Amino acid sequence: MIKFFADSTMDISPEDVKKYDITLVPITVILGDTPYKDGYELNPEKIYDYVKETGNLPKTSACNAETYKEYWQPALDRGDEIIHFSFSGDMSTSCAAATTAAGELDGVSVIDTKNLSTGSGLLLMYACDLREAGETKEEIVRKVSSRVPSVQASFIIDKLNYLYKGGRCSGVALFAATALNLKPCIKVKDGKMIVGKKYMGRLGGVLEKYVNDILNEFDNPDYTRIFVTHTKFPPELVEAVKARLKQTPFKEIIETTASCTITSHCGPNTLGILYINDGGKVE
Repeated sequence: MIKFFADSTMDISPEDVKKYDITLVPITVILGDTPYKDGYELNPEKIYDYVKETGNLPKTSACNAETYKEYWQPALDRGDEIIHFSFSGDMSTSCAAATTAAGELDGVSVIDTKNLSTGSGLLLMYACDLREAGETKEEIVRKVSSRVPSVQASFIIDKLNYLYKGGRCSGVALFAATALNLKPCIKVKDGKMIVGKKYMGRLGGVLEKYVNDILNEFDNPDYTRIFVTHTKFPPELVEAVKARLKQTPFKEIIETTASCTITSHCGPNTLGILYINDGGKVE
């Protein structure tokens, strides 16, 4: 049997985790001096409460090689073949730790998704499609890896407070964004986060422009599925985004909530649209 493991940053739904028998290896989120397992012992609401009460951000800690081996070993003992999907190696040391652990065991392959959230989750869901179609482990690794550069992942962030507190933007950038009501689009490029277009105005209007820009960027999307992934966000705005996407040929429009790890860095009112832009043609 081919068994899938993934870092808890994939942001796919609990229903799909169960349906496809995926085991998530949790990143550690630290509130004050207390560590929690992302997705197992902590939810985003507790993070918002912690930041509101203390003014401090959570810290996150990558998994080490021993943790990965502890999660993988029972599956290996059952005779399973393992593919592990990792958070971008350019954003976290988790991928390097997983690769080290895999090198000490037989039967484990690690895929650096070079992405985060459901940008990584798209590749994991594609792997589930391949497994259901009867592909071998080697073919799954090859085909998934070939699609890594084609994942399009971007997010609109309402406020820069969390990024500022986390040292990911300057005080000047925070002041300018607040004064001008700017909302940056964060994109993933070659495994790294970069700042794209900066939108000005209220969140609802900005979101409409962002969705239109995404649709205008389409040149060869794989219409199998598209993700709308968000932290705490006004439900009516999420529904408006999904309604707009329903006008496209996508077979599945999947809404998911971001993990504690993503929430810790981006804060509330963050929303992303993620898809694969290769026409679904994989050799």
